[in-house]
Amino acid sequence: MQAMTQAAGAAPTVARQDENLLDVQSLNAWYGAAQILFNVDLNVRRGEVVALMGRNGAGKSTTLKAIMGLLPKRRAQMAFMGHDISTLRPHEIAARGLGFVPEDRRIFTDLTVMDNLYVGRQAKRLWPEGSPAPEWTPERLFKLFPNLGEMPNRPGGRMSGGEQQMLTVARTLMGNPYLVLLDEPSEGVAPVIVEQMAHMIVELKAQGVSILLSEQNMHFAELVSDRAYVLEKGQIRFDGTMEELAANSAVRQAYLSV
Repeated sequence: MQAMTQAAGAAPTVARQDENLLDVQSLNAWYGAAQILFNVDLNVRRGEVVALMGRNGAGKSTTLKAIMGLLPKRRAQMAFMGHDISTLRPHEIAARGLGFVPEDRRIFTDLTVMDNLYVGRQAKRLWPEGSPAPEWTPERLFKLFPNLGEMPNRPGGRMSGGEQQMLTVARTLMGNPYLVLLDEPSEGVAPVIVEQMAHMIVELKAQGVSILLSEQNMHFAELVSDRAYVLEKGQIRFDGTMEELAANSAVRQAYLSV
């Protein structure tokens, strides 16, 4: 992982701006009768990477799904790009430029890499002040993910788990999102793929894409993230910079160690 540390640290970054792209207040969510999230507050600003950390079962994936409108029982005040999304359906939220990369990938296994990419295609976008937001094409994505560029006509079902993970991210980027919800990008993939994912996140940030990622791997999160929230039993237990989290051994021991 030494090479990953050096490469990630050397990558350019986009100047952070003050406005929140995503602002979530008092998020509560349920699976059936069981309440999973309790008054979760978080925000993501333009040009930053924010890690949502915690052990398995802490509520990280549930938080991302609730923001994306994938849970039928949720209650919150949520704004994205200045618009209320708290009652919108998933496709309506995606159309506003919020991308979601699920942990279980959900690619179309019978479709080729190129077909999977075109499924996610949306029109180019502008920032509120009129400047162009990042625009993604298969050609740009193949530079970001060289593995995919070597197999444009391969069916998704004939790819490794790491390659499918890359394809899921690439398909989401074809929607030209302002912000990406990225669920457990380092989970269950080979170290070389983890390294490529770190490079990918740093490059996306350099291109102006903001990211909220759920993650358990502290080292991975330190490499790519500006700030962190720590979840335990559906509640925020820590909110601060990655440097502050790295220096706070009590929080890491209480809520992140296994």
